[in-house]
Amino acid sequence: MLDTTIRSRTDTPRPFGAHHIAPDCRGMNFYRADQGLRDLLGLYLEPDWLQRMEPHFQRMGELAGGRLDELADIADKHPPVLHARDRFGRDEDWIEYHPAYREMEKIAFGDFGMHAMSHRAGVLGMPEPAPPVVKYVFTYLFVQAEFGLMCPISMSDTSNLTIRTFGSPALKKLLLDRLLSTDMASMLKGAQFMTEKAGGSDVGAIETEAEPVGMGPDGVERWRIWGDKWFCSHADADVTVMLARPRGAAAGTKGLALFALPRRLEDGSRNAYRVVRLKDKLGTRSMASGEVRLDGAIAYLVGDVANGFKQMMNQVNLSRLSHGVRAAAMMRRCLNEALVVARHRRAFGSTIDAFPLLRRQLLKIMVPTEQALSMSLWSAAVMGRAHAGDRDAAALLRILTPVFKFRACRDNIPVAAHALEVRGGAGYIEEWANARLVRDAQIGTLWEGTSNINALDVIARAVGKANGHRALQAAIDEMLGRSPSLPGQFRGLLSATMGRAADFAEKVAADPRYEKRSRQAAGALYHAVTAALLAAEGAAIGAKGGDARRLLLARFVLDHRLRTQDPLALHEDAWEDEATALLLSDGRVPLDKASALVSA
Repeated sequence: MLDTTIRSRTDTPRPFGAHHIAPDCRGMNFYRADQGLRDLLGLYLEPDWLQRMEPHFQRMGELAGGRLDELADIADKHPPVLHARDRFGRDEDWIEYHPAYREMEKIAFGDFGMHAMSHRAGVLGMPEPAPPVVKYVFTYLFVQAEFGLMCPISMSDTSNLTIRTFGSPALKKLLLDRLLSTDMASMLKGAQFMTEKAGGSDVGAIETEAEPVGMGPDGVERWRIWGDKWFCSHADADVTVMLARPRGAAAGTKGLALFALPRRLEDGSRNAYRVVRLKDKLGTRSMASGEVRLDGAIAYLVGDVANGFKQMMNQVNLSRLSHGVRAAAMMRRCLNEALVVARHRRAFGSTIDAFPLLRRQLLKIMVPTEQALSMSLWSAAVMGRAHAGDRDAAALLRILTPVFKFRACRDNIPVAAHALEVRGGAGYIEEWANARLVRDAQIGTLWEGTSNINALDVIARAVGKANGHRALQAAIDEMLGRSPSLPGQFRGLLSATMGRAADFAEKVAADPRYEKRSRQAAGALYHAVTAALLAAEGAAIGAKGGDARRLLLARFVLDHRLRTQDPLALHEDAWEDEATALLLSDGRVPLDKASALVSA
């Protein structure tokens, strides 16, 4: 009898299969799946540009969810290796990359020209340089698969702009054609080396020294540089933009000059610097970050020798905006992963998206994700106007950049943690994307200034010195005034909230006792701005018969990111349950329905 029972249990099929494990986003087209992005491009991109670029967005979206995602996973598990010497014992250090990384480089630099598209015509058949919105949409899609390589892409892009803006005609002739090439055999890729042991956030403490050599036969002024750079991402870049102090120059940032450091000299020989070692990093493992020792290396002077720091800050600010977009991209990947799990994983007789706590957790992922997307596209549009000579846009961009970088990069960390938790124990395993997303999210609060540095830039400088908060308030009020489809009372609430955030930032900036509130003030500006953006976007899209769900997200920002709540008070907001159901569905949210809920 016992043997029969055992046999019957063994012979009976049991549901122990892999179908119990929720799928991931591999194979998804990240552009086609992102209705919010596609809706917003109708607002932020000129119709002819959208028509021209949409096939390329579709192709990048397919790659990001497919081949690029596969390559990113491989490259993360096979990081670069530094070889200190060649087989003859010569100090010819070189970095070996896995073929997966090289294939990703080919996609980014060669096929899409992401480093060059905003600087010249011809990339992807464009008749002129791409507007910032186009460039950052490619960034947003690419980073949903691979974050590490985006650092060299972005640094190449910003280095190109720095040399194009401040370089002498002779320096541009020497470098620019190769920096803007998409030919993988001849192109030059860029980087920037800032951090030293003595100076990270305190850039004025840099110890690297420079001495003039003289003018070369090509008309380019050459210097020699000595020192150590402590954290060098893309350590073997072909051309590196860096700061050094001319011997005898003033202390602090005023004494710094800007240089372009070639990896190899024009005769093909190695320049006089070495990659001493690579960093064993928590995240961005696919990309080589190292320590570099400069021993009289030849470098080219960029711009005015007395304005190096100001010129470099132009590049740093561009990188900060890129970091905000990259955070938006990683949060989108986290949201996609969490939704796929929630809609497929079954527990206690139901898919887990039916449970109230999980639904609330999904909203904690969705709201900051959509805030960052709106900020990405609006900031890019403002940048486009600033580059076209609009002074008001330039003033607005000055405060938008650190506000965006500060808050979006901070939001990326809890969003990645929430998405991992939705996946469950599998999310902790390196075979799934969640572990890498959690690791890579951390770097956004470090590169191009910590959260404290960016918050101080917002409050002490952009608010305290440039009155940027009033430029921001004026832009938001003007935007709300052009949104007739917004419910009047809600429009008034958004405008009043923006005013309160601006007033608070001004008070913090005016009194040194309140410096400790700078992060709070910078975050309030971000939330007030993004609430207004989401509302205006939702109303505009809904008025055309599209999906007005962003209007609902605006109220979630106001209620949960700006409103004080008693943690020990029980209260029921009926509108939230209905709004949550609409936001977690794939159906279109009509404008009248969204308007009624934000007015409830």
